[in-house]
Amino acid sequence: MSHSRIPQFYKFSVADRLRALLERDVISETEYDMLVDGTHLLDADKADRLIENVIGAFGLPMGLGLNFQINDRDYLIPMVVEEPSIIAAVSSAAKLVRRAGGFTSRAERPMLIGQIQVVNVPHAAHAKQAILQSREEILNLANSLHPNMVARGGGARDIEVLTHGATAEHGEMLVVHLVVDTRDAMGANLVNTMCEGAAPLIEKISGGEVFLRILSNLTDRALVRARCVIPPSLLEAGEYSGTEVRDGIILANEFAEMDPYRATTHNKGIMNGIDAVAIATGNDWRAIEAAAHAYAARTGRYRSLTRWTADDDGNLVGELELPLKVGTVGGQVESNQAVKIAHRVLGIDSAAELAEIMCAVGLAQNFAAIKALSTHGIQRGHMTLHARSVAMAAGATEDQFDEVVDRLIAGGDIKVWRAREILAELGENRSKAARSTTRSAEPEVIGHGDAVGDMGYGKIIVLGEHSVVYGRHAIAAPIPLNVRAEVRPQPEQIDLLIPRWGVEMRFSEPEGKISSLHESITLIAERLGVADRGMRIDVFPRVPRANGLGASAALAVAVIRAMARCFDIKMSEREISNLAFDVEKIAHGTPSGIDNTLATFGRPILFRKDNPTARPEIRDLATARPIPVVIGLSGVATLTAQTVGNVRAAWQKSPSRYEAIFDQIDGLALAGVDALARGDIAELGDLMNIDHGLLNALQVSSWEIEELVEIARTHGALGAKLTGGGGGGAMIAVAEADKIQDVASAMRVAGYNSFITEIRS
Repeated sequence: MSHSRIPQFYKFSVADRLRALLERDVISETEYDMLVDGTHLLDADKADRLIENVIGAFGLPMGLGLNFQINDRDYLIPMVVEEPSIIAAVSSAAKLVRRAGGFTSRAERPMLIGQIQVVNVPHAAHAKQAILQSREEILNLANSLHPNMVARGGGARDIEVLTHGATAEHGEMLVVHLVVDTRDAMGANLVNTMCEGAAPLIEKISGGEVFLRILSNLTDRALVRARCVIPPSLLEAGEYSGTEVRDGIILANEFAEMDPYRATTHNKGIMNGIDAVAIATGNDWRAIEAAAHAYAARTGRYRSLTRWTADDDGNLVGELELPLKVGTVGGQVESNQAVKIAHRVLGIDSAAELAEIMCAVGLAQNFAAIKALSTHGIQRGHMTLHARSVAMAAGATEDQFDEVVDRLIAGGDIKVWRAREILAELGENRSKAARSTTRSAEPEVIGHGDAVGDMGYGKIIVLGEHSVVYGRHAIAAPIPLNVRAEVRPQPEQIDLLIPRWGVEMRFSEPEGKISSLHESITLIAERLGVADRGMRIDVFPRVPRANGLGASAALAVAVIRAMARCFDIKMSEREISNLAFDVEKIAHGTPSGIDNTLATFGRPILFRKDNPTARPEIRDLATARPIPVVIGLSGVATLTAQTVGNVRAAWQKSPSRYEAIFDQIDGLALAGVDALARGDIAELGDLMNIDHGLLNALQVSSWEIEELVEIARTHGALGAKLTGGGGGGAMIAVAEADKIQDVASAMRVAGYNSFITEIRS
């Protein structure tokens, strides 16, 4: 195959596409005939020889991913998938990356692990040592079972022994890993046979009893890495500049690194491409999926498999690493003519090459998805089919259908109950139109399409956590993450939807236990005098929950602003902040007032409130230059109310001791004002380090936070400390501009999420 670019391929008929492949020698005459007349497909008789209880054969579309250049070679990539837009999106992404030099992809030598479970072990440590000392004997036995694999350069390469402690009823447990090079085969049967054959010898050596012996699908000894580098000039999209698209993609990926709910969908998009190639090439896509998702959670927190960053030249750099153990030989290829054709189209020489292609496809699919999401969105293209099926399920007639679909997509809430509401509105509007011919016009009512929205800011506390609750000073700054809310009038009830947090709350339906969120929204509506009005509240949070970054206050401010604007209620910023403070009492018990202040005003401040009934002292802070900051997320959810309560209990037990600590923290905060004014990052860092030690003395840190602080300081941070309530949540670090990326990257390498921001006046 000379080229993966076939211009206007999508406009061809199926017959013309096949003719184009034949002319380019991508397929043979025989394969062309089979594809034309359908004889490449499984029939029921052939299928009956592959699985049990066959009643027929099931078909899925097979298409081609175009434009791919991987490791300086062109590929046409067969993909089997039922979901529309996937192949078009990946081909478009590959075309753009091709202009930037294409993808590079590298596969490690692929190894499979077979696991032999040993129980009732008399002495685990002795058994482990004995097994390791018998390494060569075990490997020789395993390899004797598959001499042909050894002759091809594969076979059992190593053993590992893991101790898992005591079981409930079967004593100590050991697990022996047999590490096997299966070359171009998927290798499941081969590895299982080796495990079975080695089991009696391992029983003899260990003195225990072998129970399970089977391969593991966590193929982390078969890692593949794909990479692409794209200059901003190629990223322009309509009104979005290349740098805006680049930064949007990076921010979208940071969201997936921080939030497992987003990471799940993010990684599903990667697997959209990889699975489609796996199915086309006869590989076990379920095993590939299991390995990828297990690898995404290898640190104990589920996170993005990709990483998108900017290099020193401002280029967008995309990287994907995941385990991919695939095969190009064996029954799965020989038994299915469609799979054989797919391999012919690919023109690959090894399983490693196939894994490299699949990894590049996954990276391209991810790029296409987050580029769309961070610019014009994917709703109209990707969600249209879903909206159409929902409209049909709701009973939309032919003359109502298109309008219902359009409203569902515009609102973003594509559900049957919402479609039925739209149908009811359409019926009501028609009734009004009919009545208008017999009576005078009534006052116009704002419809569901007239949503108004606003936002509240997230925050970090630079210096002064906890002591601020006791009348001391604190320095706080906004972060470039916010919570946006939209409110629109609707008949009767109040609905609250926060899809990202899985919240769908209808206030007319009684709750068994009133949640703090329910209580908060009710309080806002009552204070604004609209509790008896129907409305729909959509909330779009970008601040991670329960991380000490002010998510609850940002949500309160966003909803207050949006609700006030929707119903034309005039409120000052101070009134918004005061109401948000009362809402914060529901979530946190005794808040300091700093979160609602930052969420409202969104600028760096020095904050102090020494009397619960008095107005806080708020002073805007100036910085001589932007101060680079890394925010590290521990992955441990934290409840500010709990840590504040713990500190209060300790203070009540020994007030003089804790007042002295609060005074020291207060002095650090005041010194921090001068450091910011001078732009003295080194001085600010020293103050933060001391403050963190005092916060640790208050017992509000955690081992994850301590690890992040150590990582930051080791990699060039001048100061690092927890931020917010503690007990988990987040930490912050400051460093000079040339070190800030090193700090953030080190946190990610250690398995934590991080993102970079800055303090500026």
